[in-house]
Amino acid sequence: MSVRDTFNKHLLHPWSDLPNLGEDDSTPVIVRGEGVYIYDDNGQRMIDGPGGMWCMQTGYGRQEIADRVATQIVELGYSTAFSTINPLEAELAQRIAEKTPGDLNRVFFTTGGSTAVDSALRLCQLARNIRGEPQRKHILCRDKGYHGSTYLSASVTGKERDKTAMDTAVDLVHFLTAPCAFYQEQEFASEEAFCDFLIAELEAKIAELGPENIMCFIAEPILGSGGVLVPPKGYNRRCWEVVKRHGITYIADEVVTAFGRLGHWFASETLFDVVPDIITFAKGVTSGYLPLGGYAVSDAFMAEISGDNAEGNCYSNGFTWSANPVSCAAALESWDIIEREQLLEHVRDVGPYFQAQLRTLMDLPLVADVRGMGMMAAVEMSLGSDAEGEALLEQDYHLGDLIDSHCREFGLLVRPLINVCIMSPPLILTREQVDDLVSALRKALLKAQEELLG
Repeated sequence: MSVRDTFNKHLLHPWSDLPNLGEDDSTPVIVRGEGVYIYDDNGQRMIDGPGGMWCMQTGYGRQEIADRVATQIVELGYSTAFSTINPLEAELAQRIAEKTPGDLNRVFFTTGGSTAVDSALRLCQLARNIRGEPQRKHILCRDKGYHGSTYLSASVTGKERDKTAMDTAVDLVHFLTAPCAFYQEQEFASEEAFCDFLIAELEAKIAELGPENIMCFIAEPILGSGGVLVPPKGYNRRCWEVVKRHGITYIADEVVTAFGRLGHWFASETLFDVVPDIITFAKGVTSGYLPLGGYAVSDAFMAEISGDNAEGNCYSNGFTWSANPVSCAAALESWDIIEREQLLEHVRDVGPYFQAQLRTLMDLPLVADVRGMGMMAAVEMSLGSDAEGEALLEQDYHLGDLIDSHCREFGLLVRPLINVCIMSPPLILTREQVDDLVSALRKALLKAQEELLG
């Protein structure tokens, strides 16, 4: 039985298309990776446009990470954070604390981004209960935001075009307008006017719910899986000022943007002038080699719920693989590579070129928008038809699938989120490889254009 036949018979993948379950004939079978390239089972080499899933910071085939992980497996392959301490988790936590803004000096490790967000939200719930504010459980978030797929993290996710009948905590979660000018350009005269609207909407929602009932505000500095939405200038800072004025906890979800994706260890303060109460992270922390995530929380936050203030409570949250020493070994070696090869500086150098070259695609009829920052970008496509609702969604799915298929023909893997090509390539991508990536995407768009528009 072939890999694909086995997949169709036995596997259920994330975001599986249930109407066509067991009938997949197009998802690529990836068998090898090297640098910025991956290879399918037919030997086709492709630039990994999405960088795995926003996570392959240092690229594929890193012997240094393999060696360090192998050594760690032999030395200590597992230890439980429930009752023991391993030296690698302590070292990694110290390194993270040295790079986080403000007094975010305490780190909790999880298994990935979803569990990091879920754990941070549970910490906030615990904190409100300990502080005698049990009614403060409402959460503010944004349309098109993505925070994970556990029950709580999925509840604060606002990807409204996902067709699903799964339950979420709708009574506690409140969505605000996605901060992307592309979707609002017909309604506002300027970026500043749009930003003013967003902040006024935030203020109005707080007044409607009552600040005394709101637990936290959770936000990606740049919305990732929602379509790489870059907010208006000053938006993140102004949101932070508003929520802090009302005593609302600010959670920055940096699962995508941390560890070099935007050219910095963390983006909140350096790029957006925000010092959150909590920062979640995952993905690039190990360069995708092993599962690991977590959050950093401020000393001030923890002081209010620890020591004599704890009222005897414990933080009853954790995972079998929290702070796994093998995962921490991968993270430490990835960190060393980023420093040794100056990849943060590399992103700050190549990132603007990457964005500029992608914007050259705006001359194509199928391209509606190109946006991004650093090493994360999106090319949004549209047929410009009058279709609406389900018809438009079906049309956009077909467009994305077609572009995806043609990109692979020309040596590029993209991640089609319906009609948006998402890219977050390994941070080691060179200018020459940027040119190859954009060239392949242009060829794919032109081929689709010929088929769809004639």
